[in-house]
Amino acid sequence: MAGSRVRNTYRRRSDQEGRLPSVRLGQHPTILRRSSRPPLSALASRKLPALSRALFDTRDESEILRLAMDHVSAVGPYRAEAGYLRGHGRLMPGPQAGPDRASAIDRAVRELTGGDSPVSVPGRSRGRALALHGPGGLHGYLVVTSRSRPTHAQHFLLTTLVRLAAAALSVAVAHRRQQDEALELHRLRRERTTLQRRLISLLAEGGYQRAVHEALAGVAAAGGGEEAITGALHALTGFPVLVEDRFGRLRSWTGPGRPDPYPEPDPARHEEMLQGVARRDGPVRIKDRLISLIRPRGEVLGVLALLDPGGEADEYTVFALEHAATSLALELSHQRQLAEVELRLRRELVDDLLGGTDEKSAYARSEAFGHDLHRTQYVIVVQWRGRSADDAFARTVGRAASAVGMPSLVTRRSDHVVLVADGRPHDHALYETLARETGTRDGTIGVSARCNTPDGIPGRYQEALRALEVRRRSRSRYGTTFFDDLGLYRILGPGNEYRELEVFVHEWLGQLVDYDGRHRTALVETLSRYFDCGGNYAETAASLAIHRSTLRYRLQRIRELSGHDLTNVEERLNLQVATRVWKIMLGGPG
Repeated sequence: MAGSRVRNTYRRRSDQEGRLPSVRLGQHPTILRRSSRPPLSALASRKLPALSRALFDTRDESEILRLAMDHVSAVGPYRAEAGYLRGHGRLMPGPQAGPDRASAIDRAVRELTGGDSPVSVPGRSRGRALALHGPGGLHGYLVVTSRSRPTHAQHFLLTTLVRLAAAALSVAVAHRRQQDEALELHRLRRERTTLQRRLISLLAEGGYQRAVHEALAGVAAAGGGEEAITGALHALTGFPVLVEDRFGRLRSWTGPGRPDPYPEPDPARHEEMLQGVARRDGPVRIKDRLISLIRPRGEVLGVLALLDPGGEADEYTVFALEHAATSLALELSHQRQLAEVELRLRRELVDDLLGGTDEKSAYARSEAFGHDLHRTQYVIVVQWRGRSADDAFARTVGRAASAVGMPSLVTRRSDHVVLVADGRPHDHALYETLARETGTRDGTIGVSARCNTPDGIPGRYQEALRALEVRRRSRSRYGTTFFDDLGLYRILGPGNEYRELEVFVHEWLGQLVDYDGRHRTALVETLSRYFDCGGNYAETAASLAIHRSTLRYRLQRIRELSGHDLTNVEERLNLQVATRVWKIMLGGPG
């Protein structure tokens, strides 16, 4: 009697509600007394234990939801319509039982606030979203519908399935979080190890950089020059260190393995190499060398290089090379500025000597440059075809003079360089050295007679100019000419009266000069070449680039116009002297 009333009361309550009772993990529904609980179906009793094992054996949340949805129909007149899993703060659709109704279900489920709730499923009845709750909060939803009113036992089985699924999801989520935490911990440990190694590396690098700074700063503070800097770089890196000038010639070598002799550079290839290195940042490897430009204020003064045939140089070596190149650039720039100041002061002294200056002042100023004016001096003038007498050429001449052991003071004029040299130069040493330096032999050098006191230097300068001019107007115009070797030309100079010379030339060549001027011929030049060639017809014609018959005609015309006999010894001598004076002293064509 009593049992009948309980069943009737449950049936009436279910009829009034018309829906499935909500079930949450942790919230126990009203459970009937053991004596009144309906018996479980044989199918459910067989499948639930196996399903429970399957749910808790997997760690894939989507697989857990799929298994739960697959077994919904086994516990009663239910149908799984959709499943949702919570991830990254929002609900994500899981397996869908009714894809045509997915959109409508999605909207309904996303509006839920975390509890069980009826939902409208198109074409289905008794729809309900069952919350999958666990200790960590909401894991998702399982949306089911019922084709008929379930019994209390069926409702109990569905509740059990939902609890099992929610518990399995809690375990899977906990496991995933544990794995994520383990991975994060591993990542953090790996990152810590990397940071520790980097810190150690930075400390080592910082220590090395401080050592480089201190070593090179110590060299600079001690006033060390180029060799001290390269020596410090060799000590820091262990590699042989070399310095080349702007043109590829060796300036210094520190360490073993220096080639002997050092190879001569190819100018074109060396210039190409410099341009290639200048276009890139930092040191550049070329074959067995690590090269850095010495480039203060953008001007290349040379290269600093490490010899590294094994390619063993690391970032520390590169840092030391770059820092040493900067120090060397400052050093060479300073040396160059000092050299330019010294060159200017030397030039001022030579200009004063050439123009005439106080001897006491000249002696004192020359001693400041290490030049002894008390010794015998020679004035030398240098002129080179295709080279203007600028500062660069003046420095080239000065280096060449030093290379041949000729201490000198240097200055320049508009078209030539002037040296005041200590001691008589070797006959051709300066010319040969300059020919190598400039790459051409088209140069002329004039050397004065000896000078014992500074007040004689202006006159010696004129002698050197006369020797240069005589050589320049001779048949062999390139080379060195000494004033002492000029012979007759020593008296045909600025120290003599030009008026007398002009009268003499007019007396012997006047008719020919006038004829050349009126008819634009070259009879005087022809006569001069005839004498230069010793009266040889073939050689004279070749030097004038004319035929021998033309030469005979010109010589006959010379005899007729001048009235002089070329076979007469006295007249021949006077004519030859006159042509020399006309060419050398009076500016005739040379």
